[in-house]
Amino acid sequence: MKSIDLASCKGKKVLVRVDYNVPQNEKLEVTNKTRIIRTLDTINKIVQDGGITILMSHLGRPKGEANDHFSLKHIVSAVSEVLGKEIVFLGDVLSQDAEEKVAQLKPGEIGLLENLRFHKEEEKGDENFAKAIARLGDIYVNDAFGTAHREHASTATITKFFPGEAYAGYLLYSEVVSLRKMLDEKKSQFTAIIGGSKVSSKMNILFNLLNKVDNLIIAGGMSYTFLNAIGVNIGESLFEEEMIPVAKEIIKKAHLKGVDIYMPIDNICADRFAEDANIFVTTENHIPDGWVGMDIGPKTIQKFSHIINISSTILWNGPVGVFEFDQFGKGTQAISVAVSGSTLGGAFSLIGGGDTIAAVSKYGMSDFISYISTGGGAMLEYLEGISLPGIKALDEN
Repeated sequence: MKSIDLASCKGKKVLVRVDYNVPQNEKLEVTNKTRIIRTLDTINKIVQDGGITILMSHLGRPKGEANDHFSLKHIVSAVSEVLGKEIVFLGDVLSQDAEEKVAQLKPGEIGLLENLRFHKEEEKGDENFAKAIARLGDIYVNDAFGTAHREHASTATITKFFPGEAYAGYLLYSEVVSLRKMLDEKKSQFTAIIGGSKVSSKMNILFNLLNKVDNLIIAGGMSYTFLNAIGVNIGESLFEEEMIPVAKEIIKKAHLKGVDIYMPIDNICADRFAEDANIFVTTENHIPDGWVGMDIGPKTIQKFSHIINISSTILWNGPVGVFEFDQFGKGTQAISVAVSGSTLGGAFSLIGGGDTIAAVSKYGMSDFISYISTGGGAMLEYLEGISLPGIKALDEN
């Protein structure tokens, strides 16, 4: 996979696939500009080279039809603000108007196309649609790691129309380098912290990580399925009954492979799922009937923190408690501090997933993580060992 560093953009029209699927409020104002900010380096490279930047992205799920609610025209001001220069809204990718506006762009200028998913052909990976997009550019750059696991027209199919001129943007390139570094160049004491609510959504990554890690920490809502599988009473806590055999198999394989697997040994419980619920802290692991596990307890925090502190490589995906409620956020906050502290001590840490990123940001630890991945689903599939179409297409090009 070639980095955009190898591209000569002077005088060229550069089609850049970005992931500007950004959060918006009810007024359609962008509430978090992180995904835009992370593309700055790639765009600046093109501008400084004297190239013409043509940005393209999706936003939301318009289901193959034009829908003003999902129009990228609503984010033009946010993109202009981040990039520090006026962005030209080019309109629909198939329109004559867009083609004419692209032709009028001068070196150093930047245009933004309309939501690609207004066309059902985008998500189908349609070759004719990809060819139509390609007519607008001389060079193709993929800087959208968040959609690299989708075999869509603008992320995979399009590369065949840019033989030898398809590159990875700095964001996508750094994502892949960081993930490969974590998986392939790891040192001893590789610890993975996998949280979140469901075992079913993390099952494949858990099995694959057993071939990579020394320590596997299972927390969050999914931990109650594992605890139930080993005979711990979980009260009214969330769990997936159909996943109990899978949990038992993961535990068994961890032991056979010499992987140390850790689960909560005490819990912060609530009498209902609410910010102002009554709290009960278990002194043993068993959760009484009528109570719901909401966060890891103080003994678990101490245990997990110790494992993290002696680790040289750390992967974290999924919060360990309902951190949205402050009284159930102590566990996630403690893990944020432990991962940050270990990183400052020389460990390589990588986190991913929207909730995990939000948690680290909430507790002010973002600057102390080695790498924060922008692609939740893409990161998980990569860690599962799945070949991502967007990356494969660049590799083959």
